[in-house]
Amino acid sequence: MLSKSVFAVSFVIIFLYGNLFTEAEGIGVNWGSQASHPLPPATVVKLLQDNGIRKVKLFEADSQILRALSRSGIQVMVGIPNDLLAPIAGSVAVAERWVSQNVSAHVSSNGVDIRYVAVGNEPFLKSFNGTFESITLPALQNIQSALIKAGLANQVKVTVPLNADVYESASNLPSDGDFRAEIRDLMISIVKFLSDNQAPFTINIYPFISLYNDPHFPVEFAFFDGTGSPVNDNGRIYDNVLDANYDTLVWSLQKNGFGNMSIIVGEVGWPTDGDKNANMQYARRYNQGFMNRQKAGRGTPMRPGAMDAYLFSLIDEDAKSIQPGNFERHWGIFYIDGQPKYQLSLGNANGLIPAKGVHHMAKKWCVLAPSANLQDPQLGPSVSYACDHADCTSLGYGSSCGNLDLAKNVSYAFNSYYQVSDQLDSACKFPGLSVVTTSDPSVGSCKFKIMIKSDSSGSEAMRRSATVLILLLTCLYIVL
Repeated sequence: MLSKSVFAVSFVIIFLYGNLFTEAEGIGVNWGSQASHPLPPATVVKLLQDNGIRKVKLFEADSQILRALSRSGIQVMVGIPNDLLAPIAGSVAVAERWVSQNVSAHVSSNGVDIRYVAVGNEPFLKSFNGTFESITLPALQNIQSALIKAGLANQVKVTVPLNADVYESASNLPSDGDFRAEIRDLMISIVKFLSDNQAPFTINIYPFISLYNDPHFPVEFAFFDGTGSPVNDNGRIYDNVLDANYDTLVWSLQKNGFGNMSIIVGEVGWPTDGDKNANMQYARRYNQGFMNRQKAGRGTPMRPGAMDAYLFSLIDEDAKSIQPGNFERHWGIFYIDGQPKYQLSLGNANGLIPAKGVHHMAKKWCVLAPSANLQDPQLGPSVSYACDHADCTSLGYGSSCGNLDLAKNVSYAFNSYYQVSDQLDSACKFPGLSVVTTSDPSVGSCKFKIMIKSDSSGSEAMRRSATVLILLLTCLYIVL
């Protein structure tokens, strides 16, 4: 996921089986893998199954993940990263090789239920300055040609997950919606291509980003049980931003001759940390509110009925880019170890079921030594080094650890680096500043994490990094 835009929505279709029980048969989630210590794919697949999740959206074609999804009963949308758009757009042969290796092989040999190929990810974001505008449609066309050649075009559909900034409304009323002026012709070409191939339009909608970007955004309008003033659009009443944003797209499609286009909400959710509005309470309120409306089969004024959507996201990713904001690493409904963050019903009465068979490292933490001097000139560089190589996003203003004093801030940074480095002794050797403790230094809602055991390929890199740390800080000590 890249930076998000305006409003919100995502995931699921709930099916009722008589009066006996409700199952989250249609719920979808995004499964990202940018983590320092990712859970084994088989563990995640079991987590999906245990929670009744039947659809998953991947951001790339990871062979291990796809093999783990073999005969799982889970429908898959597999992604093509933006950096592959250019070679695929430039060569049908490249597209055919990609489809052969990442779709055909898994469908035929491994029994993976691949339903969609997502060509790119939000390629028309304004922040990309048009980088992908000339190559997205050719890449889409070449992948479609490759699917046809492979005999998979009826089973596997192409789509392009887009950010909600591809359309706009001058009046902020959905009925005035249309595609963004500078890409309107391109968007219509893409929509026509999708329509001609019976493929869906995929959109990512984020109310949280509206709130993050605009401090004056009406908070209550972001939620489904809010008390804000509704918007009246020629008799159509909107009491939340999700509906308004979604119907702005519906109007944009309708005005250009594609009123019956099927729509998938590729990403929707709420982060739990990294910003003053990213917290457990808001995340649960938003996601449970969305689930409740899906269960009730409520749609929008323009499109009644539950949405086809994917929650963003399944598990936190502590190695994601934070360029959009510190919250980027905290979208999961599960922590990095597969433990639920909060109570959330996905159609059953039991709430979220945690991942099974996950093993943590020893209960020990790296913290600021009691004898350390807070005026030590090495303190600043040491903390910077730790946070540059680990995740310190919970320390920001308004975040879960935003109220720590200086000593605790330093300890949090040191421990983050220590845990990402597999608790290596050499990763807690900040000269004269750090010490390993077996007493949990967590404070209130600020949790000093212990990393899970993982066969992560990053472990050796972290060992080298820890060695470099010792050398750098030793040199700094000598100089000072």
